[in-house]
Amino acid sequence: MTTLIWVVVALVVIGVYLSWTAGRLDRLHARIDAARAALDAQLLRRASVAQELGTSGVLDPAASIVLYQAAHEARQAEEDQREVAESALSQALRAVFDEAEQADAVREAPGGEQTLTELTAAVRRVPMARRFHNDAVRAARAVRRHRVVRWFRLAGHAPFPMAFEMDDEAPAALGERAAA
Repeated sequence: MTTLIWVVVALVVIGVYLSWTAGRLDRLHARIDAARAALDAQLLRRASVAQELGTSGVLDPAASIVLYQAAHEARQAEEDQREVAESALSQALRAVFDEAEQADAVREAPGGEQTLTELTAAVRRVPMARRFHNDAVRAARAVRRHRVVRWFRLAGHAPFPMAFEMDDEAPAALGERAAA
C-alpha cells in the first residue's frame, strides 16, 4: 500500500512538472508572437517613414529613388525574404544619411524636422524590437532543447522559433542625432 502511494505521488509530481513545463513553453511562444508583432510594427513604421521621405522631393533624385525602392521592397517582401529586404533598407538609409548634408536638407524643408525625428526614432527602435524578439526566441529554444520537452512533445505542433537576423545599424547622421 505504501509503495502504491509513493508511485501515485511520483506520478502526480511528474504530471505537475510536465504541465508546468508545457505552460512555460506556451507562455514563451506567446511572448515570441507578441515580440514579433512589435518588431513587425517597428519595421513597418521605419519603412513607411523612409518611403514618405523618398517621395517628399526633399532629397536629391538618386537618393529618393534608392530610399523609396528599398522601403517599398521592405514593405512588400514575402516572409522568407523579409530579413534581406529589411537589411537592404538599412543599407539604403546608411547610403543616404551617412553624410550630414542629406539630414540637413531634410531638416530645412517644411516639416522636415518632424520627419527626421520620426525616422530617427524608428531607426533606433528597430534594433531594440529585434533584440526583444531574438531574446524570446533564444529562451524558447533553450526550453525546447530539453529531452523531457522532446520526449513528451510538450511543444505540440508549434513551429520551431526562428530568430530575425538583419542588418540594423543606424546611419551615422541619424545615430549622432539619436545620441544628442
